[in-house]
Amino acid sequence: MKYVNVIIDNSSDHTDFLYTYGTEIPGLMPGDKVIVPFARGNKLRDAYVHSIIDTPEKKIKRLKYVVEKDPEISLSPYTIDVCCWMRERYFCRYIDAIKCFTPSGTAPKRRKTKPLFQDISQEKKVPPVLTGEQTMALERILPSIERNSHRVFLIHGVTSSGKTEVYMRVVEECISRNKAAIMLVPEISLTTQTIRRFIGRFGADSIAVLHSKLSAGERYDQWMRIKKGQVKIVIGARSAIFAPFEKIGAIILDEEHETTYKSDMTPKYDTMEVAIQLGRLHNGVVVLGSATPSLSTTYRAEIGEYERIRLTKRYNEAPLPRVEIVDMREELKQGNKSIFSLELFRKINQCLEQNQQIILFLNRRGYSSFLSCRSCGYVMRCKDCNISLTYHKAENKGICHYCGHREDVPTICPDCGSKYIKHFGTGTEKVEEMAAEAFPQAVIDRLDMDTTKRKGSIDRILSRFAKGKTDILIGTQLVAKGLDFANVGLVGIVSADISLNIPDYRSPERTFQLITQASGRAGRGDLQGNVIIQTYGPEHYAIQAAANQDYPFFYETEIHMRKQIGYPPYSDLIQLVLSATNEEEARSGAEKVKDAFLRRVGRNHGVNVLGPRPAPMSKINNLYRFQILVKCLPEHWETYQQALFAVKKKVLAEKEKEWFFSIDVNPYGFL
Repeated sequence: MKYVNVIIDNSSDHTDFLYTYGTEIPGLMPGDKVIVPFARGNKLRDAYVHSIIDTPEKKIKRLKYVVEKDPEISLSPYTIDVCCWMRERYFCRYIDAIKCFTPSGTAPKRRKTKPLFQDISQEKKVPPVLTGEQTMALERILPSIERNSHRVFLIHGVTSSGKTEVYMRVVEECISRNKAAIMLVPEISLTTQTIRRFIGRFGADSIAVLHSKLSAGERYDQWMRIKKGQVKIVIGARSAIFAPFEKIGAIILDEEHETTYKSDMTPKYDTMEVAIQLGRLHNGVVVLGSATPSLSTTYRAEIGEYERIRLTKRYNEAPLPRVEIVDMREELKQGNKSIFSLELFRKINQCLEQNQQIILFLNRRGYSSFLSCRSCGYVMRCKDCNISLTYHKAENKGICHYCGHREDVPTICPDCGSKYIKHFGTGTEKVEEMAAEAFPQAVIDRLDMDTTKRKGSIDRILSRFAKGKTDILIGTQLVAKGLDFANVGLVGIVSADISLNIPDYRSPERTFQLITQASGRAGRGDLQGNVIIQTYGPEHYAIQAAANQDYPFFYETEIHMRKQIGYPPYSDLIQLVLSATNEEEARSGAEKVKDAFLRRVGRNHGVNVLGPRPAPMSKINNLYRFQILVKCLPEHWETYQQALFAVKKKVLAEKEKEWFFSIDVNPYGFL
């Protein structure tokens, strides 16, 4: 008889332990899904085998036995190793990590399976001739795949430099050696474009897709195709990193800098870190690609942890777009109160006359930022989150973008009775309306979270634009990420300042990346494109660097400041948030958490603990939130990690029903 340590499928911190069972089932392996009797009532529960042991560490009085093994669902031993690592790195439960790797739902009993790729052209395409830079890149990457050697590569290539073709050649090499490849994109909106390219090279039968917009049945079908070895390529957003391959040759993260690769739901994992961990266990390569790599990634390339490969020219040798900064303060002085500067207005008309397409980028959805009374200053706020409601004109409602609360817009001010309730600020909905007024001859479409709620809506909007049916595409950051359309002659950044004003140390980095990436959508065909950047702060180094496509200048400026304040990549920044329905309870709880942490690591570490103070979003869903930021230098990780696990356990034991406590390592937002 053998013994197994198992992880119970129960989402509770009180059962986040390994439980030992006896088994007489032959051939059980770590990762196998089993059924076991659990707790006093011996109710049958699903569980996952963590490890096989010959004898328990201590004598078990009433030993229970594994009832049976699931014939279909099993994870690899590698998976269990990664799950244990995720628990230690992200302070999550064992089962939270395991759920990332398992198929959602069960196999439908009766269902017609609609082919996922039936609307995508299946015509095989001949690989293009490689440029010298692409050839050099492959000469550095492919030997590692051949030698089964784990290595992380950063392809730092300007927009339209041919990174995707390098990715496909890497995948080709993996398949030729009977290895699998995972191709990740930052947004679901980009999967169709990537799928189309990969089907043209490898055929639909070789490819599976994993992302959150698939139905439960579709995800289950795709998971089983991968598990049964029917495909060698998986394409998807961040959840595709958990594809159940047995032998991974390469994991590719396109646009590696994007914040969407960081999960903001439990477990709060960083896709790149998980990819590197998987690559290490499978002896596979990890390829990171971007025109604007994150500072942390570039820093690791600078110190030799990653191998950097540069692609400095566009594939078709087309020049980078002409970029012009427009100072909106000067526009106001000249009497122009429109959201369109005179130069942007002129360039849009010019493009329309030449049958070129235009992308207008504004990273704020809705019609206006807030509703306010001009008489007394009253602002419409969410009753649950205490933040200003965004005005959506199409619905004539104020909507909270955090909890979803909706309110009708009052005709008179609730505070003073004035009728001067007015909307202020600009969102994509308002840009669309004003563009329709200014350019009545143009066909206009909008791409943001409000227009893409229905399944397939993203593909429909982008398909219309790709076919030239849309003249002007207006959107949030969805339009700035990796889209490749040859006829875009102009990109207008309507307001470059929005992302600069977010209370986050990464704000300059995000601004530089968004402007550079959005600019990169222009001039991808034969003609040089144009970019207009509208801003009230043209002197800011992030805007200047983006306009000049000067990544080295931006990196050196920003990394110097990060080093001075000891922020990532020189440390891990750990966010602790304590929430409660009572504001004073939340405040005192956060103080107790800080005190408990410092008791364990030493009071001299107080210099690395910022707060507690109200979170920037101090109230969400009727919960008051207080935030503590912990700067953790590499040499302190184990000490801080143990202390935080102990603090978490103490909070759960004493105040689980009154406090909500979360830990997030290197979050991409501090709201």
